[in-house]
Amino acid sequence: MREEKMTLIMDVALQHFANEGYFRTTINHIAKHAGISKGLMYNYFDSKEALLKAIIHRSVNEIYKYFDIDRDGYLSEEEFEFFMRKINVILKGKKYFWQLLFQLLMQIDIREQFLKSYPETDSLIHPGHEPGDNNYPLQIIQMFTDYFDRKKGRMGKQYEPESDFNMFYFTLTGYAIKTIFSDIDDDENNGKTINRIIELYK
Repeated sequence: MREEKMTLIMDVALQHFANEGYFRTTINHIAKHAGISKGLMYNYFDSKEALLKAIIHRSVNEIYKYFDIDRDGYLSEEEFEFFMRKINVILKGKKYFWQLLFQLLMQIDIREQFLKSYPETDSLIHPGHEPGDNNYPLQIIQMFTDYFDRKKGRMGKQYEPESDFNMFYFTLTGYAIKTIFSDIDDDENNGKTINRIIELYK
């Protein structure tokens, strides 16, 4: 019951954060629309920042379920392909959730609060920041970085892993946005696109 209630609160909060703005949405507002009292709300989340952090953690955990399957910290070519072929499962399975999350993260005034609420993410921007426990965002980025670094041995001295990784990141982000905001399910073309991404970056 506790898990169900926390999920309900996060779903309501995400919807209002995305549609009305993080700073304009109050704990009272979330509690009212979740059908609980403000006092009970604090039994689950001690602040709005903690609620935002929980929402972000949930999104990262959704991704991590299909990432580095054997949990050895090493992303193999087979695991890379497996992850890419699960992208549509991740995105389309909870399409509305990802739509709201992208809307939230595109708010200009959310970035500073996002970094404060999820400080380990700052290490993605400022290397050298010490990661915390279960720091999945940093683990994912680090494994992708290592994956592209290893490709240099196969691709030769002219290969630039950082540029290739950046191109992969932008490609994947664009694909994700197109998928979650499109009203048309084109599985055939989506499959071809995923095959091409795998071909380019595996």
